[in-house]
Amino acid sequence: MYWRHDWAFSGDKPKVKVEWRLLRRVFAYFLPYWPSALVVLACIGVAAAVGLVPAIVTRTLIDYLDPRRHGHVSFVIVLILALVAASVAGGLIGVLQSYFSNRISQSIMFDLRNQLFGRMLSQSVAFFTRTRTGDVMSRLSNDVNGVQSVVSDTIFSLINNLVVLGSTVALMIAYDWRLTIAALLVIPAFVLPTQRVGRTTFDARKQTQSKLSELTAYMQEVLGISGILLVKAFVTQAREAARFRRLNADLRDLNVRQAMIGRWFFMLMGVLGTAGPAVLWLFGGYLVLTGQASVGVVVTFATVLLSRLYGPVASLANLQVNVIGSLALFQRLFEYLDLPIEIEDRSGATVLQHARGAAAFEQVTFTYSSAVEPALRDVSFSIEPGQLAALVGPSGAGKTTVTSLLPRFYDPQQGTIRIDGHDIRDLTLESLGLQIGMVFQDTYLFHSSVRENLLYARPDATEAEMIAAATAAHAHEFIAALPDGYDTVVGERGHRLSGGEKQRVAIARVILKDPRILILDEATSNLDSESEYLIQAALKPLFRGRTSIVIAHRLSTILAADVILVFDRGRLVEQGNHYRLLQQGGLYARLYERQFQPLERAAGELLA
Repeated sequence: MYWRHDWAFSGDKPKVKVEWRLLRRVFAYFLPYWPSALVVLACIGVAAAVGLVPAIVTRTLIDYLDPRRHGHVSFVIVLILALVAASVAGGLIGVLQSYFSNRISQSIMFDLRNQLFGRMLSQSVAFFTRTRTGDVMSRLSNDVNGVQSVVSDTIFSLINNLVVLGSTVALMIAYDWRLTIAALLVIPAFVLPTQRVGRTTFDARKQTQSKLSELTAYMQEVLGISGILLVKAFVTQAREAARFRRLNADLRDLNVRQAMIGRWFFMLMGVLGTAGPAVLWLFGGYLVLTGQASVGVVVTFATVLLSRLYGPVASLANLQVNVIGSLALFQRLFEYLDLPIEIEDRSGATVLQHARGAAAFEQVTFTYSSAVEPALRDVSFSIEPGQLAALVGPSGAGKTTVTSLLPRFYDPQQGTIRIDGHDIRDLTLESLGLQIGMVFQDTYLFHSSVRENLLYARPDATEAEMIAAATAAHAHEFIAALPDGYDTVVGERGHRLSGGEKQRVAIARVILKDPRILILDEATSNLDSESEYLIQAALKPLFRGRTSIVIAHRLSTILAADVILVFDRGRLVEQGNHYRLLQQGGLYARLYERQFQPLERAAGELLA
């Protein structure tokens, strides 16, 4: 990592030592934009030079207006015009500098968001099962937005302040070295308190962003359609409002603390900003009265040059506070950017072009990271191309784990999974994913139109191909009856559609993808008999010509299966067809008698 915390509890403020490696990494984001950075640097140099004009004009004008000299108004006009021209030029240069510096900062934030989003897409399913979605969203939005100030202002502000400071000191020395020394004596008082303020700011900003992330995650969970339905179903609005109030109050208190850190420090900056001119007026007045300096030099020092000196010094002192505080945000961003990718292509991975659809598990053992017991233990089976395999077993037996390992949502700790004889770890993830289609039990649709949800499977599909897929899934009729047909927006997670309609859209989406291997959880417990009949009809073209692995809940699917795989406590305990498994009198026979036989009788009575 890029941080060292030396926990020396002096006032329980952690001492933070920032490694140069972190700063080099931050600066690396500027490298692609060096041409624009050169323009900004040129603007800073020119602006610093133009900024000296008021001091030169002030000193010259005051000394020129000495009654003992007989000057001309024309020269005074020239000086005033020079002052106005410098102001206009400085303003125009500031606009140009602001454009390019903001362009650079927004581009860097664009790069950070892209990198973070790409890194998140590369993470395994396991990462998202143990991470709150709101925390991911907070880092992508709140934390990236939080570094804008350090990117847009801090770096160029540092250079600008150094250039202004250097040019101002040079002019001051040229005017009077004694007054320069007097002005510089106050500077250490600006700098010394900044380290402690910076450490405290770092700690406070980190806590604030962490609490903001927690609040964002909470809102994402509760205000999502699934969360709000649960809230209303259990009538917990008051409880959730109280919980939100507590989180919001914590965030308010942290923000107040962060805002108040260093207020005494900045008050001291203001006092020193007043004390500095007082010292110069006193010392400068002595030099004027003793004939060692002109009035113009002293007035210029006390009014113009001193503000150009103390302004950059105060900014640089404040800059250290802002930089150390902002590094807390970079820490959070780099934590995600540096996450290892658990599931990725091996070097030299093979592209699976045209799969036949043979699938095999060879002594596969898999344990979830949060579990103690394996979800699968030494599981071996094979499915021939075009076969329908039904996965059967009690809840928690390992059926869903099988369907998650085949598309490499996870990798097993032991054993090998093969497609057409290839170890799936030797195949590219993209080519593997293109050969597999999935219909989940919890059907997910994006908050967009039916058309966009269908074309998610194949964006290049024609209108005719899309309608043909919907027709095959027995979905075209109800889609055409929607207010805007295929352009009807389905709402978050598709909640404007019924359960059966959502499932048929999901089946149509997979038909449009046309995979060689189908994985399906066909739960229909929440569907009416008509929807279940339509879905069974929709599955016929989906199964045709494909290798299908189905977590079976329907007796019709089990009877149609070429092979039934029976799981119990992570082990494959039986396999075969329906009639052979019944004859064995094992777990399948017991499940059939308890679960499937009543359904068979009910169906027979219904037909009678």
